[in-house]
Amino acid sequence: MSVPRSVAEVLSGHVTLEVEGIDRMYLNVYVPRLQREQGVAAFFRFHRGHQFVSSALMDPISKTFVAALEAFARREKIPVIHFRKGQRKDDVAAEQRKKFARDEGVVFVGKAQEKTPVFRTERRRNERTGGTYPWLVRSTAMVNQFYIYCVDRDFGPFFLKFSTYFPYNAKLCLNGHEFAKRQLAQKGIGFEALDNGVLRCDDPKRLQAICDGLSAEKIEALVRKWLRLLPHPFSAADRKAGYRYQMSILQAEFSLTQVLDRPVTGRVFFEEVIRENLDIGRPSQVQLIFDRRVNRSTPGKFRTRVITDGVVPSLHVDYKNTRIKQYHKEGRALRTETTINNTRDFGIGKLLKNLPALRQVGFQANRRLLDVQKVSHDCSIGEDAFDRVVHPTQVDGQRASALRFGDKRVQALFVVLVIFSLQLRGFTNQEMRALLAQLLGLDPANYPVGRMTYDLRRLRLHGLIERVPHSHRYQLTPDGLRIALFFSRTYARLLRPKLAEIMPLTPPLTSRLRAAFDRLNREIDACCEDQRLIA
Repeated sequence: MSVPRSVAEVLSGHVTLEVEGIDRMYLNVYVPRLQREQGVAAFFRFHRGHQFVSSALMDPISKTFVAALEAFARREKIPVIHFRKGQRKDDVAAEQRKKFARDEGVVFVGKAQEKTPVFRTERRRNERTGGTYPWLVRSTAMVNQFYIYCVDRDFGPFFLKFSTYFPYNAKLCLNGHEFAKRQLAQKGIGFEALDNGVLRCDDPKRLQAICDGLSAEKIEALVRKWLRLLPHPFSAADRKAGYRYQMSILQAEFSLTQVLDRPVTGRVFFEEVIRENLDIGRPSQVQLIFDRRVNRSTPGKFRTRVITDGVVPSLHVDYKNTRIKQYHKEGRALRTETTINNTRDFGIGKLLKNLPALRQVGFQANRRLLDVQKVSHDCSIGEDAFDRVVHPTQVDGQRASALRFGDKRVQALFVVLVIFSLQLRGFTNQEMRALLAQLLGLDPANYPVGRMTYDLRRLRLHGLIERVPHSHRYQLTPDGLRIALFFSRTYARLLRPKLAEIMPLTPPLTSRLRAAFDRLNREIDACCEDQRLIA
């Protein structure tokens, strides 16, 4: 079996199983009408009939809810564990699951104090009468949180985290790969598990269909089921009046797992990817990081990072609140996953019903990264394509000037295009103008908008970019990415450094290319001299 030599060869000939699906999801479980002061006031005054609104009215509900949870744990003989500071909850959960023998139920209940948003009342004074009155305000407080770790017959392990203070918001964490494993087992389909994935499956098409079938409706059914089984902070009358929990998406991971035939195949892939992506279009931030934390103060909206854990590398691409991570999982599979932390980065709402639109964004991001990597490794173009770019063109009566290969401004345009090759929503005139001005050594604030508009127009007419429908954003075409990579890399890696080596000022012994060029010159001179003598 031959060792693959390129990214494209790895992906085309050495993948034994490919599965696309939702990985981890973190949902906000909340009562919409109780997220603002006015809604809380209406709950106590108009629904429960109290004359005044005060945080004192919340205390009995909290105590009743906590007592019900503790009684439930005692009755069902469920372990209650107090999480220590710095303790990894996932490690505790893994140990407890080893002792859990049933196929469904509550594994244990964990308790921890965490800061959370709450509503409080403060005393305010009426300026006219001098009297005081309670006023509801938003605040934060350290509140007990109950982590209820469960195993569901259809979904496998998950947990619900309940706040024990009004308005009793909860968080749900589930794993789509655990859902897929449970469904495969129930259907009697043979498979071999990978940590947080599947390594081998007797029926790959059924596996993909199962992953595709993890819908918003099934997730909501899971939440409704366990809210019925677990103690509830709101009474039946509250729920009947419309105070019911709803789900929104806090974080969603969309993964593409490509199981490789041999570990060496994965190493070849990452060697090529890292070599190419350390200078892919010279992004504004490219970092090689060893155990270094990157926080909100890190500059730049777009960043490519290569992080090593021991000798295992992983590639990270950041876009606003979204991250694409690519790594070699257990030495067996290539995992590409997009984690979306704010759905509004893509103009999508946060409610769970928007999951189909979010899936499309996440999976497209994974595929786009792989496409860029394949083109990046082999970005050669034909003579016809080269000629179309370096000569003027005319499209539907509109003329566009040539994009000359050696022109400084044209090279800067191509470099900026490559920077935006992974932007999920494309780029605007303003975003491109800021980077282009920096590359040309100009002040972005003074770079003319009209000049950038002119460049965008000729890039569009040459077929390198296209306008995103119903917007003022642009994105690269497949040919545009290949041409931009070819022009920028050929100029930066070959033409500029090699021309410097063969110039007369370069010391002759420092370059093999210079020596070869000198030999070629001598041979040409000798041939010319021979021809002159013959003539």
